[in-house]
Amino acid sequence: MSFAAAFMMVLFLVAGGIGVPIGFAMIVSGFGYLLITGSDLGLVAAQGINGLFSSFILLAVPLFIFAAEVMTSSSISNRLLQFVILIVGRVRGGLAYVNIIVSIIFAGMSGSALADAAGPGKLMIDMMTRDNRYPRAFAGALTAASATIGPIIPPSIPMVIYGAISGTSIGALFLAGIIPGLLMGLVLAIQTFIVARRRNFPVEEKFTLPEAGRISVRAVPPLLLPVILLGGIYSGAVTPTEAAAVAALYAIFLAIAFRDMTFASMWQTLLASARGTAIVAITVVGALFFNYVVAGEQIPNLVADWIASMSLSPLAFLLVTALLFLLLGAVFDTLLMLLVMVPILLPSVHALGIDPVHFGVVVIVNMMIGLITPPYGELLFLIGGVSKIPLAELIREIWGFILTLLIALLLIILFPELVLFIPQAAGY
Repeated sequence: MSFAAAFMMVLFLVAGGIGVPIGFAMIVSGFGYLLITGSDLGLVAAQGINGLFSSFILLAVPLFIFAAEVMTSSSISNRLLQFVILIVGRVRGGLAYVNIIVSIIFAGMSGSALADAAGPGKLMIDMMTRDNRYPRAFAGALTAASATIGPIIPPSIPMVIYGAISGTSIGALFLAGIIPGLLMGLVLAIQTFIVARRRNFPVEEKFTLPEAGRISVRAVPPLLLPVILLGGIYSGAVTPTEAAAVAALYAIFLAIAFRDMTFASMWQTLLASARGTAIVAITVVGALFFNYVVAGEQIPNLVADWIASMSLSPLAFLLVTALLFLLLGAVFDTLLMLLVMVPILLPSVHALGIDPVHFGVVVIVNMMIGLITPPYGELLFLIGGVSKIPLAELIREIWGFILTLLIALLLIILFPELVLFIPQAAGY
């Protein structure tokens, strides 16, 4: 590694350590590298901007963010919540299962773990902790853990970004996430089953037949969104980017039809969407600087040579990669790892004959577990902020869920068929 690259890394760590947002820290440190090496700042900026503008698929990101914001600010989330309570509320610990199932359903609409936690997740915590029916730390930790399913079951914002980086089919990635996402929900449900009986969690009251019918009818329009979204993509009627636009329009239509949207709420939704998009865009621009340095320093070739010298099998490589992402995920932003680490590792992925779709799902599941891993777990901070649950309590409760999700991750690594079965059956 050259002096300029080492200086860039030190500057990045210092900037991040003093609280500079990750995207700005990458941009500042990238400028430092370019100044030391005497590179043409204008040329690098132009190449980066051209790269962004040429990636049509990245337009899906702000559209999915907007759709998620509309759904969380309207009654769509609450309608789904009531429907799932109707289905599974009568078993012991019913609201805990509802928490998981709502995350699975909402995953088919938003593609964002943070949107899941901030929207229906907050409603779930409020319901579970009302009258001290569930321990607040358990409710918060389960909400954070179940929100990790959001970007695994399609649609998925991280999968869109991974596909743009790696050139992998977005449709194949979306299909590949279905079984792993359901597997994550299953292992969380098994853990909930055990904990519910050990802690004697409550059972929900019965609904009357008229109430059940009204709740079911109210849930039909939101439940159609995943069907429209995925049906459009896999029938070939729309591209993933166009599907994101359809999702945004359908969410607006529902919010207006349910009389949830006013000009004031629409303005707040647009502002929140703009903030979320800006965070992603700034991080992507910062990653372009890092990737310019990575290419100039020939780091992917060095990593590929190092892995070749170790004679790792594909399975060993995936296990080592999983461990690396888990360690990095505890301290670094997940989007940073996706944008910087994936280009470094892709040459080795191709050299070892690993399916890039399988690798992508493994990486994204790793990233989602990183969202709940202390000390940097973003979902823990978000849950603590929206629910006022102390972070220390969430951290004490989250370790069991991390272990459970690691079991799911190990199964995904050991059995690629769990990832590749549906895409291969669909002809990808």
